[in-house]
Amino acid sequence: MMMKKKWVWLLLALLTSVGEWYGRCCGCSEEERIGLLEIKALIDPNSVQGELSDRTDNKEDIGNCCEWSGIVCDNTTRRVIHLSLMRARDFSQGDWVLNASLFLPFEELQSLDLGETGLVGCSENEGFGTLSSKLRKLHVLDLSYNKFYSDGILSCLTGFSSLKSLDLSWNTLTGSANFYGLNVLSSRLKKLENLHLRGNQYNDSIFSSLIGFSSLKSLDLSYNMLTGSTSVNGTFFNSTTLEELYLDGSSLPLNFLHNIGVLPALKVLSASECDLNDILPVQGMCGLKNLKQLFLSENNLKGSLPNCFRNLSSLQLLDVSRNQFTGNIASSPLTNLISLELILLSNNHFKVPISMKPFMNHSSLRFFSSDNNILVTEPMSFHDLIPKFQLVFFSLSNSSSEALNVETLSFLYNQHDLRVLDLSQNSFIGMFPSWLLKNNTRLEQLFLNENSFSGALQLQDHPNPNMTTIDISNNNMHGEIPKNICLIFSNLWTLRMAKNGLTGCIPSCLGNISSLGVLDLSNNQLSMVELEQFITLTFLRLSNNNLVGQLPASVVNSSRMNYLYLSGNNFWGRISDFPSPIRTMWPVLDLSNNQFSGMLPRWFVNLTQIFEIDLSKNHFNGPIPVEFCKLDELKYLDLSENNLFDSIPSCFNPPHITHLHLSKNRLSGPLTYGFYNSSSLVTLDLRDNNFTGHISNWIGNLSSLSVLLLRANDFDGNLSFKESYEKASVDFKFHFGSTPIEKAYYEFSQIGALLGSSYTPITTEEVIEFTAKNMYYGYKGKILSYMSGIDLSCNKFSGAIPPELGNLRELLALNLSHNNLTGSIPATFSNLQRIESLDLSYNNLNGVIPQKLHEMTTLEVFSVAHNNLSGNTPERKYQFGTFDESSYEGNPFLCGPPLRNNCSEEESPWLPMPHDEQEDDGFIDMNVFYISLGVGYIVVMMGIAAILYINPYWRRGWFNFIDYCIDTCFCFLLASSCKFSKFRR
Repeated sequence: MMMKKKWVWLLLALLTSVGEWYGRCCGCSEEERIGLLEIKALIDPNSVQGELSDRTDNKEDIGNCCEWSGIVCDNTTRRVIHLSLMRARDFSQGDWVLNASLFLPFEELQSLDLGETGLVGCSENEGFGTLSSKLRKLHVLDLSYNKFYSDGILSCLTGFSSLKSLDLSWNTLTGSANFYGLNVLSSRLKKLENLHLRGNQYNDSIFSSLIGFSSLKSLDLSYNMLTGSTSVNGTFFNSTTLEELYLDGSSLPLNFLHNIGVLPALKVLSASECDLNDILPVQGMCGLKNLKQLFLSENNLKGSLPNCFRNLSSLQLLDVSRNQFTGNIASSPLTNLISLELILLSNNHFKVPISMKPFMNHSSLRFFSSDNNILVTEPMSFHDLIPKFQLVFFSLSNSSSEALNVETLSFLYNQHDLRVLDLSQNSFIGMFPSWLLKNNTRLEQLFLNENSFSGALQLQDHPNPNMTTIDISNNNMHGEIPKNICLIFSNLWTLRMAKNGLTGCIPSCLGNISSLGVLDLSNNQLSMVELEQFITLTFLRLSNNNLVGQLPASVVNSSRMNYLYLSGNNFWGRISDFPSPIRTMWPVLDLSNNQFSGMLPRWFVNLTQIFEIDLSKNHFNGPIPVEFCKLDELKYLDLSENNLFDSIPSCFNPPHITHLHLSKNRLSGPLTYGFYNSSSLVTLDLRDNNFTGHISNWIGNLSSLSVLLLRANDFDGNLSFKESYEKASVDFKFHFGSTPIEKAYYEFSQIGALLGSSYTPITTEEVIEFTAKNMYYGYKGKILSYMSGIDLSCNKFSGAIPPELGNLRELLALNLSHNNLTGSIPATFSNLQRIESLDLSYNNLNGVIPQKLHEMTTLEVFSVAHNNLSGNTPERKYQFGTFDESSYEGNPFLCGPPLRNNCSEEESPWLPMPHDEQEDDGFIDMNVFYISLGVGYIVVMMGIAAILYINPYWRRGWFNFIDYCIDTCFCFLLASSCKFSKFRR
C-alpha cells in the first residue's frame, strides 16, 4: 500500500514537471497572447514605462506570454491567472476609459491589478458589469491610485460574486448618494474578505454601509475623513469575522476605543496619526484577547500604559512611539507580555532600565527600539542576568543625559544575532566596544556616533561581509584607521568616522570597495590621502584635516562623485585648468579654506545640475565668469574671502538661489540689475567690497530675503522704499535650512520593514556674521532656522531711516551704524518684538529716543552712540536697564542715567522740528561757525604781531627760528638732489 502511494506521488510530480516544461516551451494560449499584445499597444504603445517592454523586445519568448512581466499562468492549464498592469500605462496618453472587451479572453483570471493606470471610468456597455459576466473566477481586483471621483464605480462591481479582495485606495470616493453604491456592493459581495478604501474622502456615515460584508476579515479606512462625530456602536462593530482594522490618519476621538472591544476576532488594530489625546481608556481595547498587532504611534497619548494590557497575551507587535507616555517600563504591563516580538517605544517619556531586566523572559523578542526616552540605571546585580531573547534590531539612540559606561549594557554580551545596533547620541564612555563586532558576526549596521568612546579602533579578526553601514562619528577615537578594514568589511556602503582624533593616512583600499558610496572622515587629524583612489565614491567628505597635495583632475572628472567636501585642508592647484567634466550632475562641491588659486573655472557651465558651490577662503582672482549666468539650478554660492574683482555679471540671476556669499573680495560697481530674477534669495552677503550706487533699485525684487549684509561698501543714497520693497519688508520671513546628518534607519510599521539603509547627504553649513558695537556675532547651524537680519553699516547712506523698517517684525538684528543718516529714530521700531541687536551709532540722528522702545523686550545689544540725540535716555527698566554708558556716548544733548550729565527739572527736552520746518538737520549753525572761526583767526594773528612788535627779545628769537627752519629745509633739499643724481647714474 505504501509503495502504491509513493508511485502515485511520483507520477503526479512527473506530470507537474512535464506540464511546467510544456508551458515554458509552448506558453499561453494564442488568444490570450494576442489579447496581451493589444493591451500593451493601447496603454504603452511607445514602451515609455518599460513595464511591458519584454512583450516585444524578447523575440525568443514573444510567443510565451507566461514568461512576460506581470503575468502568471496556471502550471497545468497554462491559462493566465494573474495579470498586473500596475504603473504600466503611459500617462501622456491622458485619462483611460476602460474597454472591458480587452480582458474577455482571460476567462481563468483570478487576480487583476489595474492600479495607478489613470482609470477614470468605463466605456458605455463595456464596463466592469460586462467583464464580471466573463471573469467568474476573479478573486482579487486592484483599482487603487486611479481617478474614480464617483461612487458609481461601486455599483459596476456587484457582478464579481467570487471576489475576495477589492482595493480602491487613493481615489476620490466620497460616499455620494447616501452610500448607495457601497450599500449595493455589501449586499452582493458576500465572499469579500479584504476591502481597502485608504486615502479617499469617506466620512463617518460609511460605517452603517459596511454591514452587509458578512465575510469581511480586513478593512482599511486609513486617511479618510473620519471624525467620530456619529455613533460607532452600530452593527458593523459587532462583526465576528473582522481580523484587521486600519484607521490611520483619521481624527477619531479617544472614546472610539471604548467600543472596539466588541470585535472578538480582531488580530490587528492600527490607529496611528489619529489625533488621539489624553490617557488610553481601560475598557474596550483590553478585551481583545486575540490581538496580535497594535499600532498607536504618532498620537498625543499620555500617562502610563494601562495595566489591563496584561490581558493581551497574544500580542506580538506593539508600536506606541511618538506619543507622550510616561512611567517606568520595569513596572509596566509589558513585562508580562512574553509573546512580544517587536516593541517600539521611541519618542516618549518612558524610563527604560539599561539592563533590559523587564524583558529577560521574552524569548520571542527580536526588535526593540527606545530612542529619545530616559535610560535609568539599576543595581549591578541585575547586570549579570542572561536574557532569553536574541535581538535582531536594537536601538537606544539619544536616551541618556549622563555619562554611562557602555559596560552597563551587559546584556549585549549575550547577543550574537544582531543585524542593526544603534547606540548613537548618548553619553556612553569607555573604550571602543570591539567585542560587539566580534560577538555579532552577521551585524549589518552599527551606529555609535555622538558618544564619548575612546581608544583606537580595533576590529575583529574574522571578515564580516554583511556589514554595510558603520557610523562612529563624534567620539574621542584616536590612532590610525586599521589597514585591514577593507578585508574585514568588504561590502561597506557607508563609513562615517568624522569628528574624532584619527591620525595617519587614509587607507587607499577603501576606494577599491566597489559597494562603498559614502565616506566621511572629516574633522580629524589625518595627513595623507591619495584622492585619485576615491573617484568611485558618490559622497566624499574629508573636511578639516591636515591633508596636503594637489587636487587631481580625475576627481572632478569622476563619473560617480556627486558630493565632494575638501574644505579646511591645504589642497592646492588651479582648478580652472581642469578639462570639462564628462557629466552634468554635481550637487555639491566644497573646496573652501584651502590654497587653490587662479581664475574661477568656466567649466561650471557644463554642470547643469550643480546646486551648491563653496570656494571661499582661497586665492582665486579675476572677475566672476559670465558663464556663471547659466547655473540656473544653483541654490548656494560662496566665493567670499578671495581676490575677486570687477563687477558682478548683470546676467547673474539664478532663479533658485537661496544663499549668496561674496564678502571680503574687491568686487565693485553698481547692482542696477542685481538679482532681478532671484526671488528665492534668503541670504545676501556682500560685505567688505567696493560696491556703489543705490540699493533701492534692486532690493525690492528679493521677496524671500531674511539676511541682508552690505557692510563696508560704498552704497549711497536714501534708504527709501519702493512699493515692491515695502511688500517685501512686510513679508521678511525665515527660509533658512541646513540639512544635518540624518540616519534614515527603520521606521517600523510592521515586522517586514526591517532591513535597508539610506543616507541623507550633508549640505553646506550656513554661517552668518553680524557686527554690532564693533563686535562680531556669529550664527550657524540650526539657529539660522530662526535668523533674520540686516547689516548696512559702514556705507554712505543718507536721509532718514524709513519707518517701514519697523514692519519687519521677525527681524533679529539691525545694524545701520557708520553712515550719514539723519532725522529721528522711528517710533515704529517698537514693533520689532523679536529683535536682539540694534545698532544706530555713528550717524547724524537727532531728536529724542522714543520711549516706546521699551517694548523691545528681547533686545541684548543696543547702541545710539555718536549721534546728535537729545532729551532723556530711556527709563532704565526691562532690557534697557542692562545697557551702559557706551550705548549713549557722543550725544552732547542727551542726559539721564547711565550718562553722567543729569537732566534738570527746568530743562525741557529738545524736540525735533518737522522736516519741512527744519533749516538744517544738525544742531550747529554752520554760518555762525564759519564767522566765529574767521574772527578768531584774525584776533590770534594780530595778537602774535603785537607781541613781537612790543618785545625785541622775542622778536629776535622768532626771526632766528625762521632762519634755522629755512637753512634746515635747504640742506635737506640739497642732499636729496645729490642722492637722486647718483641713483640715476
